Amino acid sequence: MTTVNFKIWRGDKTAGDFQDYQTQVTEGMVVLDAVHQIQSESANDLACRWNCKAGKCGSCSAEVNGMPRLMCMTRLNDMDLSKSITIEPMRAFPPIKDLVTDVSHNYRAKKKIKPFKPRKPDNADGSWNMQQQDVERVQEFRKCIECYLCQDVCHVLRDHHKHDEFIGPRFFVYVAALEMHPLDETDRLPELKETQGIGYCNITKCCTKVCPEHITITDNAIIPLKERVADEFYDPVKKVIRRLFGLAKPNHKS
Repeated sequence: MTTVNFKIWRGDKTAGDFQDYQTQVTEGMVVLDAVHQIQSESANDLACRWNCKAGKCGSCSAEVNGMPRLMCMTRLNDMDLSKSITIEPMRAFPPIKDLVTDVSHNYRAKKKIKPFKPRKPDNADGSWNMQQQDVERVQEFRKCIECYLCQDVCHVLRDHHKHDEFIGPRFFVYVAALEMHPLDETDRLPELKETQGIGYCNITKCCTKVCPEHITITDNAIIPLKERVADEFYDPVKKVIRRLFGLAKPNHKS
């Protein structure tokens, strides 16, 4: 057993600071285990969200040594235990109490996205014809557990606080899952450009780096969406043709 010092942020939306706690850790423990031990030994009022402890519910998101992580999937064996380990709430969202943050921004962001609307069936029996590769393309996006670590690490939300103008990487993944679905016929590009802020993303790939489900957020979701928006609204050839012939903007899914 090793005695380790933890610096845990304590406070609420008005103010807060780091407090020191010591506890003994053993081989195989994760950060969430240490937090639970500290709660039982010296801080039973320490607030912390958790549920499955298996990396599938996304509840225990926090920042460990400055990096957004799931506490239940962050092993203490991988850290330098001779130094203090800092644990703090996600910085992109306002704290409620201690390690618990108010993530209601994400629920509001999701409401801005047009829902799935399938095209008419291809066959008389009400079925559709789909290519397997088109089906597989969106399966990766369905793995998201909504831990919001990608939202937390994104500089647009974390540093520039563009919560009203920017839905964030998690919801660009959600839009991509709908836009690239082989049956969907809804056009979401105007909202991506005007109200959902995809132009703010500068492709740092930090969201992909922190994703516990290893979704390739930037390359497979955000970049294809940015390309579609650019083709639809900024292609100079399309603009000239539309002006010359008075054409309306075509549906990119047609």
